[in-house]
Amino acid sequence: MDITRHEEEILRNLESWRKKPLLGEIYAGFYRRIAARLHGGPGARCVELGSGIGNIREFIPGCLRTDIFPNPWIDQVESAYRLSFADGSVDNLILFDVFHHLRYPGTALNELHRVLVPGGRVLIFEPCLSLLGLLVFGLLHHEPLGLGKEIRFFAPAGWSPQQDTYYAAQGNGARIFLGRKYRSLLCDQWQVVARERLAAISYVASGGYRGPQLYPDRALDLMRRLDRLCDHLPSLFATRLLVVLEKKSPT
Repeated sequence: MDITRHEEEILRNLESWRKKPLLGEIYAGFYRRIAARLHGGPGARCVELGSGIGNIREFIPGCLRTDIFPNPWIDQVESAYRLSFADGSVDNLILFDVFHHLRYPGTALNELHRVLVPGGRVLIFEPCLSLLGLLVFGLLHHEPLGLGKEIRFFAPAGWSPQQDTYYAAQGNGARIFLGRKYRSLLCDQWQVVARERLAAISYVASGGYRGPQLYPDRALDLMRRLDRLCDHLPSLFATRLLVVLEKKSPT
């Protein structure tokens, strides 16, 4: 499928963002969690890959917004497989609902590792596959989970990012970072600092970018209390996953 499907989804999401103020409140909470995990203090270089509608700047000022499409709100065009940044020049890389679109995640992680400073971090926000997560993303979301398909961690020899096509497998983040199968492929380069599973029922019931909003804006505080309660049972209720990878310093 043509990679321009990503652009079609970005433009559709932008329209929903403008029409549904509740999304801004919910995403602010997600980005606060990400901001609390950033490496370095003031002046740290922060880059988001796959910025989509570019809303991260509202919550993490100064973050460089990048995407594979040159929309007016994007600071520069970048591919996670071939970044323009110099070796060891970036403190933080943020991928918000981007990792499951990487057909060859290991190849991308190698490139992210190259541009990070020692101790720099990759912050990955993804769907989480609890019982509720399987229901929400498996039955109610337009993108596939990809659970029955093998994850090709590395690109084949001779592959180029220019050959990339549309790809989505919402289960990849949970499979790689919560399971055991792929841990050996991460341990040489990365320290897994956090695997935070969130219920985020307030997000699910908001309808996200495509679905109907199931509660009024004024009920958000009540929904967040429900989130905190359900966070204690992640195997049942977690629908979101925040993973923090830290680049190991040379020994």
